[in-house]
Amino acid sequence: MPLVRVDLVLLGVKGGALHVLLSRRKEAPYAGRMGLPGGVLRIDLDASLEAAAQRVAHERLSNELPNLCQVGAVGAANRDPRAPWALSVIYRSLVQPDLAVTPGKRVEALVWTLADEVIRSKELAFDHADLVAQALEATRLDVANLRFPKGWVTEPFTVPDLQALSEAVLGRTLDKVTFRRRIHAEGVADAQEGQMRSSGAHRPSQLFRLR
Repeated sequence: MPLVRVDLVLLGVKGGALHVLLSRRKEAPYAGRMGLPGGVLRIDLDASLEAAAQRVAHERLSNELPNLCQVGAVGAANRDPRAPWALSVIYRSLVQPDLAVTPGKRVEALVWTLADEVIRSKELAFDHADLVAQALEATRLDVANLRFPKGWVTEPFTVPDLQALSEAVLGRTLDKVTFRRRIHAEGVADAQEGQMRSSGAHRPSQLFRLR
């Protein structure tokens, strides 16, 4: 039987750039190397794949994750030295970078790392750079299509807030007028009546919440 794992890709915007949460492995294989937090599927504990992902999050990160979304699965021979054939089910979660996470079982440390550095890295455990690349591609496609998960955007927000987050994920600048027009045309967010944010000398900005 193949070894079946659940691997977690946590993405958050820090300092205007997209980061991935990596864990330093405490045990072999790849002890001391950075990789994704993850764990083996347990048929005695996990009623579903999502339940497995949340259990792994509790065990490795000491917290639950919002907006979990399955990216896909990767399986092949010789992916993991512990088994002749290994399957990884990849989940991603877009989180705020102040999410409380602390190293759990088999984790020495947790480190937020620039996403584009991660996918270029040759030093990550297993094939985790490839798994991050898959999650990053799916996330950028969602954001480009104005699909924003709950729990990622601090609410209420202004349109410039949402644009800044989108630019951090996409890694490119967006036209302000076009972005605002798309937000309104596609019904992404609801204006909060009577709620404004003062911005010094500029006119106060309307506050919104995701629909």
